[in-house]
Amino acid sequence: MSASGGPARYEIRVAGVLDRRWSAWFDGLHISGQGEETVIRGLLADQPALHGLLTKVRDLGLCLTSVRRLDTRQAETRHHDQAYCSHRR
Repeated sequence: MSASGGPARYEIRVAGVLDRRWSAWFDGLHISGQGEETVIRGLLADQPALHGLLTKVRDLGLCLTSVRRLDTRQAETRHHDQAYCSHRR
């Protein structure tokens, strides 16, 4: 499968804070606040799914600050780190 043709994990950052209730609007992706930003993270089926997500960001009038494609190791490390931090609280 080509680098842009199949499923991939993404991290999208927007200015402002959305709470986890917005997860349903963003098709069940993980939503977390980090300071004055919201991070939307998860597996997207393909590039059209990514563009659909970016359309939702635009439709809400959110200021997009970054989009990153995560490799599998990055995504797993972040998930492990988050679980570790949540467990320690």
